[in-house]
Amino acid sequence: MDLTALLTQISDNNNPDHSLSAPSLSQEAQESTLDNSHHQPIASNAIILAQALTDTTISWRIHNCKISEKIVTQDMALPFLYHYDSLDDSVKQAHPLTPDLLAQFNTPMTSTDAAKIIGITSDLLLSPWHVKIIGSLVVFSEALQLAVRLHWTNTGKRTQQIYTKSAEDAVTAACKEWQFFGRIDVLFKNNTQTLISIDELAESDEPILTIDPSVDYQQLPATHALIVIATLEADKAQLPWFDTAILERLE
Repeated sequence: MDLTALLTQISDNNNPDHSLSAPSLSQEAQESTLDNSHHQPIASNAIILAQALTDTTISWRIHNCKISEKIVTQDMALPFLYHYDSLDDSVKQAHPLTPDLLAQFNTPMTSTDAAKIIGITSDLLLSPWHVKIIGSLVVFSEALQLAVRLHWTNTGKRTQQIYTKSAEDAVTAACKEWQFFGRIDVLFKNNTQTLISIDELAESDEPILTIDPSVDYQQLPATHALIVIATLEADKAQLPWFDTAILERLE
């Protein structure tokens, strides 16, 4: 599906304040990046990927925001110490730690098993929701003929423990702190401008990667993906279309 077709599938409600006018990066931004590029030449009309994705003057749209993995359960094991720490202080006083309990501190178990070891009813233990959500989305600009597939998750850990009454509330709470991670794929069909990515931490004299126009997605090298993710995370609060798309997908 080409970018023109993608655009017709996105409601203006996803990004009501942005028009389809052709964007341009500021001269100051390009000069600043040039200073950090080890003096590799950069075309005056070049699109710098990380800068473009965080440029709020560009009309970005979100397409195909989806969830690829979703775990929401109260049945996963936790080390005994997590269960004991969740007890009310009055219960801890009535059931102080003994050498036998201390020996179990790092043993994974369910809240039901922990209650049996402590000698209490399971309703006295808070049982957290274990939440792990992984998803992806495509952000694209029709004017730039550029689409970028990004991946997101609520946590880099195996799961995130959330103490709420319902699974729905647990998912909402967990995804308030969603983050970008992993691979980045780029689809670029613009034959009139150059698309580049700059590895600002590169030790070589050639930190600039040129991404040629193609009809297929191209995977960004890991070092460049890390730079893009760090830039997006730093400016995420100013890019509300990502948050809107992800939270709507969770509903």
